[in-house]
Amino acid sequence: KLRHIVTARSALHKCYIMSKSKNIILRIQSPDGTKRIDVDTNDTTVTIFEKVHDVFSLPGFTFALYRQKNRKEELVSSRSRTVAGTGLRHGDMLYMVPLNGTLPWDQPGTSNSNSFGGESSKASSVPASPSTSSTRLSTNHTQTNNSTTPVTEDDVDLALWQQDGRLLRNRDKHCQHVGNSRCFNCSSIEPYDESYLREHNIKHMSFHAYLRKLTAGQDKGKYAALEDITCRIKPGPACKKHPPWPRGICSFCQPNAVTLNRQTYRHVDNVMFENAELVERFLQYWRVSGHQRLGFLYGRYETHADVPLGIRATVAAIYEPPQESSRDRIQLLPDEREQLVEDLAAQLGLRRVGWIFTDLLPEDLQKGTVKHVRNVKTHFLSAQECIMAGHYQNQFPNPCRFSSSGFFGSKFVTVCVTGDATNQVHMEGYSVSNQCMALVRDDCLVPTKDASELGYIRESSDKQYVPDVFYKEKDNYGNEVPRLARPLPVEYLLVDVPTSTPLTPIYTFHTESNITPFPIENRLLDGEGSDV
Repeated sequence: KLRHIVTARSALHKCYIMSKSKNIILRIQSPDGTKRIDVDTNDTTVTIFEKVHDVFSLPGFTFALYRQKNRKEELVSSRSRTVAGTGLRHGDMLYMVPLNGTLPWDQPGTSNSNSFGGESSKASSVPASPSTSSTRLSTNHTQTNNSTTPVTEDDVDLALWQQDGRLLRNRDKHCQHVGNSRCFNCSSIEPYDESYLREHNIKHMSFHAYLRKLTAGQDKGKYAALEDITCRIKPGPACKKHPPWPRGICSFCQPNAVTLNRQTYRHVDNVMFENAELVERFLQYWRVSGHQRLGFLYGRYETHADVPLGIRATVAAIYEPPQESSRDRIQLLPDEREQLVEDLAAQLGLRRVGWIFTDLLPEDLQKGTVKHVRNVKTHFLSAQECIMAGHYQNQFPNPCRFSSSGFFGSKFVTVCVTGDATNQVHMEGYSVSNQCMALVRDDCLVPTKDASELGYIRESSDKQYVPDVFYKEKDNYGNEVPRLARPLPVEYLLVDVPTSTPLTPIYTFHTESNITPFPIENRLLDGEGSDV
């Protein structure tokens, strides 16, 4: 009888444990799509890594999993901690980030056996067990996800969504009504109105005006979607009817040909430096040494009243990373304090909004003039600078609710300090188009050796398939003719962004004229602290 009681109690205990466990679904977002896995709440976190490894058909465990999109709250691989102990719930999203900045499915020498060759190899650098990393990685956001991702937009975007955006017009000469009435000639218009843009010679509408245009129909943007182009072969075992590239390709896994178009909108409509002293202190290095200089712009994004639904990048500080420079080149060095600078800026309410560099050649030292080297006849940004801008914009993508991946384009700006037509020092602001970001992200765009104003689209090789890229230009008869982008004029990739300083200086960081300013970091000059 006692034996029956013990057996009954153990059975009840087992049933109680089984009732406490629950099968849940977790979503895993990777740079190449989102997939789902089933786990039990009593499983350990190692099981999550193993199932992610299997569902993405990865050759190894060279990835980390995070609870937050900004790579915070890393999920640690453990054989003792359960899924329930991590607080994960049904439907939660985990973000997979490749380690060492490389895609785990693109590592060389990790192809599995297949029916076409029967070849198999193992990469010695692939770990044999799940691993985690808390290192800050600079991976690109590939927007090929077809599912809806929760998006946390910037504060300035949320503020613009609260605005009506319509443009008020004054009474027109054709109006025949009383003063408190409105007619077709004086009623408010949308910020994307073509006649208004043409009348005010607006080349690029604001991004939010473009979004209002997408959501202006009867469906109110229900089916509006923003997708970036992709120049990669679809990852994974998409096709089983032919061997992988370069031994085979089909229309299903082959990326489409790309036709470059001039972008009609821009994510940032103005770059404003709070005061002239910011730029003057940055230029002091060139004035003393004659060498070029590069820095990162830290500030905030604000609404820009001069442009309908516009956004302005307000610069409050310039951080100069470790670098080696000369009269005609700049080489960035590893920055061990990069994350420290980011954390400090975040505590001050600032963020990295762009980068600035000089291209100044003295013409007359006595007059203080510089050469006018960037113009219509030469170039505004070189192909190498466009690639650099695209790289930074991919690192700092723009959150967008209409993108399936949660990101579309970038608010990151590029500022070049050079000489103008009057041989005076001035600033020019740019950003590169979303198409350029995709070409840089997929490693399709390279500079040319002999012409700074021309880029070049790679040709397909055994390691990489590159789709055809075209741009259009007008012939002698005014007809638009497609041209293969080998080479490619980089003007098709540029978006102008005006730069300015306010009439009344603004100081986020208070300064006193009678106090010596703090030395600039990473400057190897007399009187400047090189390691401050």
